[in-house]
Formats: sequence, C-alpha cells, structure tokens
Amino acid sequence: MEPASERPKPPQSRELRIPAGDAVLQGTLDLPPAAVGLVVFAHGSGSSRNSPRNLYVARRLWQAGLGTLLFDLLTPDEQALDRRGAALRFDIGLLAHRLVDVVDWLQRGESVPGACLGLFGASTGAAAALLAAARRPRLVTAVVSRGGRPDLAGAELAQVLAPTLLIVGGLDTEVIELNRLAAGQLSCEHDLRIVPGATHLFEEPGKLGEVAELAAAWFQAHAGAPCGH
Repeated sequence: MEPASERPKPPQSRELRIPAGDAVLQGTLDLPPAAVGLVVFAHGSGSSRNSPRNLYVARRLWQAGLGTLLFDLLTPDEQALDRRGAALRFDIGLLAHRLVDVVDWLQRGESVPGACLGLFGASTGAAAALLAAARRPRLVTAVVSRGGRPDLAGAELAQVLAPTLLIVGGLDTEVIELNRLAAGQLSCEHDLRIVPGATHLFEEPGKLGEVAELAAAWFQAHAGAPCGH
C-alpha cells in the first residue's frame, strides 16, 4: 500500500516559485524548528513534488531536523507534454540543468539553513542529482538515491565528491546491477544498500520506512562535512 499523499505540515512551510532558466518551477519548502540542513528532492520519471513516497521520506527527514524542498522539475505545460509521450522524463540533461539552477537559487537565499545542501533522487531523478553534485561540488554535501538510475549520469559520476548512498530493492535485480556498475565509477565515499524483499517502488510493508531511515542517517552523518572534499 502506498503512503498517504496528504502532506503533513511542519511548523514552517511555504510554496515557492523558483526561476530555472526560462522556466518557473513550483516547489514546497518545509523547515522544522532549528533545521540543521536542507535536502532537495529530485523525483523520478513521470512523478511530481506530490509524490507520496517522497513525502513519506521527507517527513522522516523533518524528524531528523532536516528541511526539505520538493519541487516540480517540469512546468505544467511540460508535464502535460510528457504525459502524452514521456518526451521529457528521460531528458537527464534538462533535469540536471533544472536541479543545478534550483541549487544555485537556494544558495543565494538567506532563509535556507546551512551552507551545503543534500540531494535525494529517485529513479531518473537520481542521475540528475548526481550530475548536480558533480557540477556544484562546493554546495552539495551528500546524495541519496532511491531505486535510482545513477548509471544515466555517465562519465560525470567520476567527478562526484559528495558522499553518495545508493538504495535499491532486493527484488529489483536489473537496477541492482546498474547501481553496482555506477558505484564502480564513483571515487567519492559511497555505499550501496540493498533492501531485502523490496521491489522497485518499495511498496512492500515497512520497506519504504527502511529507505527513510537509511536516508536520514546518511544525511545526518554528513550534515557537518565540508563540501568539495
């Protein structure tokens, strides 16, 4: 059963309009009291900032003292185009460029806690997160991939400096192999964690909770690490 899609609001939550090149992206910034950092989510193929799975993980991160930004990588018009033919969800270059723009925009703001940002990517969003980490090594402090396709980041994987955690379901055999290949190209601190009995979307009872715990622990462990090292 999927987690409820209703967004549980922490004390500070606001809707954002984020400039990214020629586009304006919709996002929701949620900050718990005395937040120690911020995690930006890059959702997967055909999903949105209202992904119930990412909202579930975000709630666990709030409990760990981490703020979250969930935003739409595509504009409403682009989402409509993508729904008709999946034309954009695998455009990793576009998604990574948008994510870099969002990271830069956040860094210029004064209300975001911490000098560095964590990135949480799912499916194709994981490749975008790793590309953004490679391109902004002094801003991104850690990366977590949930059922991701890090292999789609290509040769830039070797340029990622941020500690990276790859989480894959134990029954998602093809994606496990793709993550192993990608891990072999990472020169940064990294780990591949396989959740036994989980399929690609971690829909089995308790499995998404395991993902959330692993992600929270990873981001907490690297919250104070200097970027670019």
